[in-house]
Amino acid sequence: MSTPPPALGVAVIGYAFMGKAHSHAWRNAAALRPGAPGVRQQVLVGRDADAVAAAADQYGWAESATDWRSVLERDDIDVVDVCVPGHLHAEVAIAALEAGKHVIAEKPLANTMAEAEKMVATARAARERGVHSMVGFNYRRVPALALARQHVAAGRIGDVRQVRIAYLQDWLADASAPMTWRLRRETAGSGALGDLASHAVDQVRFLLGQEVTGVNAVTRTFVPQRAGADGVEDVTVDDAAWTTMRTDGGAVVSLEVTRMATARKNALGIEVYGSDGALRFDLESLNHLDVCLDGADSFSRVLVTEPDHPYVDGWWPPGHVLGWDATFTNQAADLLAALAAGQDPTPSFEDGLAVQRVLAAIEASAERDGDHVRVDRGVEI
Repeated sequence: MSTPPPALGVAVIGYAFMGKAHSHAWRNAAALRPGAPGVRQQVLVGRDADAVAAAADQYGWAESATDWRSVLERDDIDVVDVCVPGHLHAEVAIAALEAGKHVIAEKPLANTMAEAEKMVATARAARERGVHSMVGFNYRRVPALALARQHVAAGRIGDVRQVRIAYLQDWLADASAPMTWRLRRETAGSGALGDLASHAVDQVRFLLGQEVTGVNAVTRTFVPQRAGADGVEDVTVDDAAWTTMRTDGGAVVSLEVTRMATARKNALGIEVYGSDGALRFDLESLNHLDVCLDGADSFSRVLVTEPDHPYVDGWWPPGHVLGWDATFTNQAADLLAALAAGQDPTPSFEDGLAVQRVLAAIEASAERDGDHVRVDRGVEI
């Protein structure tokens, strides 16, 4: 009987919304992949000592800390999970990789192209030393979307012609909603673009296996000022964006993202139309995939909970549905399995940079009143 690999000490930097979701994932990830390393929930890091201590106790961490730099110096930390606002991603992730820690960073990879490119360069150098990195596009781990990718790759919908993606939320629809860090360019980088379109662009690349080559886009900030702790502030990011994208495989993608869609809570809808079929998905019904395959002329609904469906074998019997939180657990389990096998986890920082380049092109097109902008592919990645 082989000896299981030693448990990995994990530090999560950030304890709010994403810190809570990732903490839940680390508590449960090792159970999904027999033979993968176990996890020691070593330390949760945040600025407010009392608040992060309370969160650490609630989420199952051994301890809390307020200085992330000192955490990187510790020998009992093997993995650093970056869940802080976007303007801190590059600084924390680069320092962690240089300290020899494996890193997972929440999406979008960074706030700027320069930061993203530096993160990729650092990740490549670290990879040569056996230190790995990953960007957290958790929707790749939705079983229904992983199954959709398999159908596209197998040619079961033929040549992909059209894709429609809409990611609609309403948490900013009320003009009296308060100012937050997500509405300041210096901390968030962008608005609905980085928050929601990053997921959507990653799904185009993931599902189709194609790269976006050009865009025409419009963005809007519907509520230009909001009240904050220090008074009324200007909102310096987008509230919503619309874009038409072209891919190197000949597909045309229409994309809409907004945090201003009244009565829509977390509605990610994806439709893929090919020459021989189609696929349809709704995040608010995430265990279902509507399929029209192999030349059929109507959709049928698949409940994606069978043991042979992607990611489901480590969970529950057929029909026992999974939730949104399972995507983060699947993601953490994939990272652990890759580290145990000495493989590069995906999506990589290079994948995060590819998405960042599309978002930059969308912003550039919007600044030019919707003119076509080619996506800068940069150096070969």
